[in-house]
Amino acid sequence: MLMHPTIFFTTPVEDDQVARIAAASKGRASVIYEPDLLPPIRYVADHKGHADFRLTPKQKERWKARLAEANFLWDLPPLDSLPPLDSRPMSGMAWAPNLRWVQTTSSGVGPTIKNFGLAQSEVIVSTAKGVHAEPLSEFVLLAILMHVKRLRHLRSEQAAHRWQRYCGEALAGKTVVIVGAGEVGHRVAQVCKFMGMRVLAMSRRLTLSEGHARGYDGIFTRAQMAEVLSQADAVVLSVPHTPETERMFDAEMIAAMTPDAILVNIARGQVVDETALINALKDNRIGFAALDVAQTEPLPADSPLWDLPNVLISPHSASTVADENKKITDIFIHNLDCLLDDRPNDMTNVFDKSQLL
Repeated sequence: MLMHPTIFFTTPVEDDQVARIAAASKGRASVIYEPDLLPPIRYVADHKGHADFRLTPKQKERWKARLAEANFLWDLPPLDSLPPLDSRPMSGMAWAPNLRWVQTTSSGVGPTIKNFGLAQSEVIVSTAKGVHAEPLSEFVLLAILMHVKRLRHLRSEQAAHRWQRYCGEALAGKTVVIVGAGEVGHRVAQVCKFMGMRVLAMSRRLTLSEGHARGYDGIFTRAQMAEVLSQADAVVLSVPHTPETERMFDAEMIAAMTPDAILVNIARGQVVDETALINALKDNRIGFAALDVAQTEPLPADSPLWDLPNVLISPHSASTVADENKKITDIFIHNLDCLLDDRPNDMTNVFDKSQLL
C-alpha cells in the first residue's frame, strides 16, 4: 500500500467537497487544493472554468511540481487549455511520474486516457459513470414532451392570443429506441417505461432475457439498427464516442426514421453525421431534434442548427446539476478508502483499459 499519498485537485470543485475528502482521508493522505492554480468557474459544477485563464510563470512551476508529486488526482488536467501542459499531448507518464490513480469527473474518458499516455500505464482511472444518468434522462423526457405535446404550436398560439382547442397525443404506447444501453441508457429506459412507452435498446452484450430483466421490451444489435429505427417515435443516442461509433448515425440511419420522429443526442456530436442531420431537419424528414452536443463545441455561430425551428440546442449542459460534484465526491471517497485500505479490487467505476487496445 502506498504510504501517505498526495491528492491534488486539477479542476475546480466546491470547498465543502474538498473538506469532505480531507475528512474522509483521516490524516492518511495529504490533500492539496490550490484555487489560484485553477480557472474561475462559470457556473456550479464547472470543471473547465474560464477559457481565458492563464497562469503566471511562478504558478506554472508550482502546477508542474504539484503534478509531479501527486499520487492521486481529482480529475485529469485540461490537456488543451492550461499552459503547464504546453497544449500538447504528453508522452507516457512524464507529466506525473508518481501518479497511481485518477478520479475523473466525466464518464466517456477513453480518448482522454489515450491523450494523456495512460492507456498502457498501471494508473487506475475511475470515472463518474452513473452520476449524469438522472439529469440526462430528465433532458430526454423534456425533449420528447416538447414535441409530443406540441410546445411550438402552443407558443405560437399564445403569441397570437388565440384560444383554439386541439387534439394532442400521449406518450403511452409510443416507442423509444435507445442507442447505447449503459448507465445513462438504462436510466432513460426507466423514465420512459414509467411514462408507458415501449423501450427498445441497442446493446452488444445483453441477451434478450437480460434485456427484459432490465426493463427493455426488446434488444437489437447495430446491424439491426436501421430496421428498428423505422419503428421509433423517439431515438436517444447515449453511446460513448469511439472509433466504432464515429458518425454511426449517418444519412442511412437518419433516412430510416419516420418524418415525425424525435432525435435526442446526449452522447457526443461526433456520433452523428451533422450535415446529414441538418439536411433532414431542413426537409422535415425528422420531426424534431434535441441536441445537447455538437460536432464542434461551442456550436459555431453560423451553424444552421441555431435557427431551425425544429431543433432544441443545449450547450452540453444537460448533465450538469447543482449536486454533481457531491455525487462525484461520494465515488472519490469510496475509492480513496479502498486504496488506503489496500482493497483496490473493491473500487467502483474503474475504467476498463482493454477497451482501448
